[in-house]
Amino acid sequence: MFGNNKKNSKNQTSSAPPSSNGSAGGGLNSLVQGTVIEGNVTADSDIRIDGTINGTLNCKAKVIIGPTGRIKGKITCANAMIEGKIEGELIVSELLNVRKTAHIQGDVSTKKLIVEEGAIFEVSCNMMNQSGMNGIKGKIQSKQKAEAAV
Repeated sequence: MFGNNKKNSKNQTSSAPPSSNGSAGGGLNSLVQGTVIEGNVTADSDIRIDGTINGTLNCKAKVIIGPTGRIKGKITCANAMIEGKIEGELIVSELLNVRKTAHIQGDVSTKKLIVEEGAIFEVSCNMMNQSGMNGIKGKIQSKQKAEAAV
């Protein structure tokens, strides 16, 4: 009825937009405000959290914690942008961007760090070198807001 316009299913592609890092999963996962997860979350592509996670978040790509996002537990990811609140351990293999609305308490390990003025950053911080091994270690504890971007 439709002529020879048949497509081989092997040649069809997903309509999902690619993630910012081109990860195989594509798209952006999202946990909306008002949603609470108790337990473990795993994501192959970027994920945005505007709700709450009490547990572990493992992401092979970028984690975005929105202003209403809350995590109590452990986060492991490639890159992160934090605008909400984290209590626990944060391991970022590349860039950690702490925005002015962020409040982070706990232990942080990252290769690159940006902290905007106004962020609350009460952490023990381990700066990894290029090979991922321990580089500079330091303890940053301040209940006052950061005064300058790092």
